[in-house]
Amino acid sequence: MFEQFSSGYYLGEMFVEPHDGERAVMHRADHEQVNKQLYATGDGLERLDTPLVMKLGGTHFPVLGDEGVPAGTLVVPRAVAPDDSLPTRREVFLAKAERASELLRYAGYAFDDAT
Repeated sequence: MFEQFSSGYYLGEMFVEPHDGERAVMHRADHEQVNKQLYATGDGLERLDTPLVMKLGGTHFPVLGDEGVPAGTLVVPRAVAPDDSLPTRREVFLAKAERASELLRYAGYAFDDAT
């Protein structure tokens, strides 16, 4: 789903659509798979529900898993939607683990609220 892009990001393509919710979400199984593949270190027991951090246009945002979202789809709040061309397939950036942790800390994200 995502490939190496730069020292701080992976690049992938997803179907992106806006919604009226407050959080960006993707299918829970996709979220867990990406979390395990790209964020997990392999050391001990690790959470697979930690938010992914994606970038669409010039905006970074946390992404959580949700069973109600179709596989391969990223659903974003309308405030994050870059323009009126959605829904459509788009390239999205996924911050690498270190960068994601840094961005989440700067945004004041509470990791205990990830579930």
